Amino acid sequence: MPKDFKRKLTAILSADAVGYSRLMAKDETATVKTISGYREIMASLIIQHRGRVVDSPGDNLLAEFSSVVDAVQCAVAVQNEIQTRNAEVAENRRMNFRIGINLGDVIDEDDRIYGDGVNVAARLEAIADPGGVCVSKTAFDQIESKLPLGYEYLGQQSVKNIPKPVDAYRVLMKPDAAGKVIGEKRFIGRISRRAALAAFLILFMVAGGMIGWNIYLHQSKNIEPASVEKMAFPLPDKPSFAVLPFTNISNDPEMDYFISGFNDTLITSLSKMPGTFVIARSSTDVYKKRSFTIEWTHKRKNSHYISMIR
Repeated sequence: MPKDFKRKLTAILSADAVGYSRLMAKDETATVKTISGYREIMASLIIQHRGRVVDSPGDNLLAEFSSVVDAVQCAVAVQNEIQTRNAEVAENRRMNFRIGINLGDVIDEDDRIYGDGVNVAARLEAIADPGGVCVSKTAFDQIESKLPLGYEYLGQQSVKNIPKPVDAYRVLMKPDAAGKVIGEKRFIGRISRRAALAAFLILFMVAGGMIGWNIYLHQSKNIEPASVEKMAFPLPDKPSFAVLPFTNISNDPEMDYFISGFNDTLITSLSKMPGTFVIARSSTDVYKKRSFTIEWTHKRKNSHYISMIR
């Protein structure tokens, strides 16, 4: 039987030196001395923040924490300390680090950790700015309102051998960024406003349809019915409606989803009105993105009323 490995959920910190190969090519001795000193600083800060150094091969360092808050606080402390030390070094000899943090499920064997959780942290480290910190959404969800930091949503990032992309956030360490979330929140707010507008339009259209239906009930004796002889199939003996596909004129593909929802909601609402017949959407979808007149559609679909927004 295959060995059952111990698994655990942990906060993973992956750090990597920027331009390490370039520095080594210029001065191996000085570079090894510098990175050894920085590694000691990082190890000390990791312990202070209740973490554990898992491995530190070459110019990399891998650590784990039981708390995402501790991991992010440690990463910020590391970057601030390294920035202070770099100020005392010639610019061409400065060594910066990128740090990535992920909360993920890992295999724990002999004090080493393996798995997708580690790979994601390494990917986040690779896209972080020199001197910066990047976290996954699983980590972000744990710290958003717990630390005096800001965050910038970087979108979805692909990770080798992991089928689903990972949402990434840049940590904003400047004091004036505290409490801000740039990118994702504004996107969500825009969608929410669109959803509210969608709901209003749907209610408006349904209300208009009901008013029209009441007018029909009171004035039906003055309505001249359509000629049955001109129809492929006769109309039912009650008012029939055809809801044509709505047109997206905003040039924003995101609105297609809401527009489709408008159509479905209106058809459903009209179909619940007693004494009416609503032509199925499958019959009216053929007119999507096509030019036509109301009269032509009336003859083709055998409807008393046609609803359309263009």
